[in-house]
Amino acid sequence: MLKPNVETFLACDSSYEAAKVVLFGAPFDSTTSFRPGARFGPSAIRHESFGLETYSPYQDKDLCDRAVFDAGDLELPFGSAEAALDAIEERTETILKDNKLPLLLGGEHLVTLGAVRAMVRRYPDLHIVHFDAHADLRNDYLGVSLSHACVMRRCYELLGDFRLHQFCIRSGEREEFAFAKAHTCLHPFSFDGLEETITMLAQKKAPVYLSVDLDCLDPGVFPGTGTPEAGGVSFPQLFSAMAAVCRLPVVGADVNELAPGLDHSGVSTATACKTVRELVLLLSGNA
Repeated sequence: MLKPNVETFLACDSSYEAAKVVLFGAPFDSTTSFRPGARFGPSAIRHESFGLETYSPYQDKDLCDRAVFDAGDLELPFGSAEAALDAIEERTETILKDNKLPLLLGGEHLVTLGAVRAMVRRYPDLHIVHFDAHADLRNDYLGVSLSHACVMRRCYELLGDFRLHQFCIRSGEREEFAFAKAHTCLHPFSFDGLEETITMLAQKKAPVYLSVDLDCLDPGVFPGTGTPEAGGVSFPQLFSAMAAVCRLPVVGADVNELAPGLDHSGVSTATACKTVRELVLLLSGNA
């Protein structure tokens, strides 16, 4: 039985038994390739969430009307990516076994792999919808296969061809783009093609995992991330895209790559909080 966290995300203080959505943090950034600090993302999102209203004017919905449980942050060993992934996988598996929907807060993007390992066992026909500035399809980064630069390549290996749908991608090695052309459904620079993807997935009735790397946002909007890339999307565009995906049977999700210490204005953390609020409302309406 999971116990309630002392400081929860805004209004996510339901009992575990009553909750449809279970939020938990993975404060891990040991493989970050440029600027570290994403390990502080989950706690910052919780703490700063109280600067928001529980009510979303975007959706005309209120967190106070939803049953969401915040299980707090996992205690992760920073020296071992595999041990950290094992802990994330175990927590995700527990939540799924109890017929609840997991929402993971990173941390760097590698944390997604731990959740996806558990999700694929529960849903063998899983598809991933991936919002990111980076393809994350390297086979290795400096000889290491477990890196945030390789996370979607590792997820692809669990899924197989054309079950990974990538949007906003505007950075990667030439080999990553070639690999994507042959094996994934990559939509560079924007959300163009998202509606067609949603129509196709709806016809398949496929379970969907949504992974939101916040660096899909333009660094003018969201500078507090480890590897910012010019040319990103706006918050309204991201919200609209998440809302569109959540018309599908989304069975799990994550939000990652906030490094709060890299934006002393606090704007990036506030944006991350608002993203999580909207996603919690979307998922809890779906669950």
